[in-house]
Amino acid sequence: MTVKTLTLGFSPCPNDTFLFYPLVHGLVDTAGFAFKGRLEDVETLNHLALEGVPDVCKVSCHAFAFLREHYVLLRSGGAMGRGCGPLVVSREPVTPEDLRQKRIAAPGRYTTALLLFNMLQVNPGEIVLLPFHEIMDAVARGTVDAGLVIHESRFTYPSYGLHQVIDLGIWWEGLTGLPLPLGGIAARRSLGTPVLSALDRIVRSSVRYARSHPEASARYVRSHSREMSDEVCASHISLYVNDFSLDPGREGEQALETLLSLAERRGLIPGSTTDSYLPCP
Repeated sequence: MTVKTLTLGFSPCPNDTFLFYPLVHGLVDTAGFAFKGRLEDVETLNHLALEGVPDVCKVSCHAFAFLREHYVLLRSGGAMGRGCGPLVVSREPVTPEDLRQKRIAAPGRYTTALLLFNMLQVNPGEIVLLPFHEIMDAVARGTVDAGLVIHESRFTYPSYGLHQVIDLGIWWEGLTGLPLPLGGIAARRSLGTPVLSALDRIVRSSVRYARSHPEASARYVRSHSREMSDEVCASHISLYVNDFSLDPGREGEQALETLLSLAERRGLIPGSTTDSYLPCP
């Protein structure tokens, strides 16, 4: 039997390595598919998907707005939740209004963090794009006035002597009452419905296995997160891996629809009439 090989992009962040470990190590049934994995920072993955490189790829919800015609989100494997939003941090205690005309560091043009910040409409003077792991140091050194921090940085920013300006997740939940959609697993629409449905089942099986056997992926996860303490690594996984990682449900679908609709109305992303998520089986 011919094995179909698909390219799979995901990040080295603990939630992604935790979820995808069973899949890439053959611990779940892959339905005759083989996967060629590529681990990159999420903004690099966003750009790869925009270039049409991967068959299946973790992307930011912001980036997905520019991908909707060619990619669809699988129902499993995404990052969504409550209390998990990006933070804006600064050296001194300030308010969001104090950021007008200031230099703000962001972890990428297509990150959901930057989309949410733009939705605040605080009119910064300049957005400085930096790798996410360089932002806290840039804020601490005064290279920028404030920064958008994501991933494990929400747990570690106090160690840099920084102050939280606003939690964009809390802001979002207050605005909409919905969980915050951060990222998802995008797959080429051209693969066709049978393959897409099979991929969704495979990823869901990987998520379930990972949650049921957390010890199985521990060494793999730590090998890609050496700069994190065990406590931060565990907190990262417990925050970003939840029931929404199995399926967004109607609430999760509404959350993404609301994010994209609000961003469209504010002219931040292009409009689209295509469905974002793969339909329920």
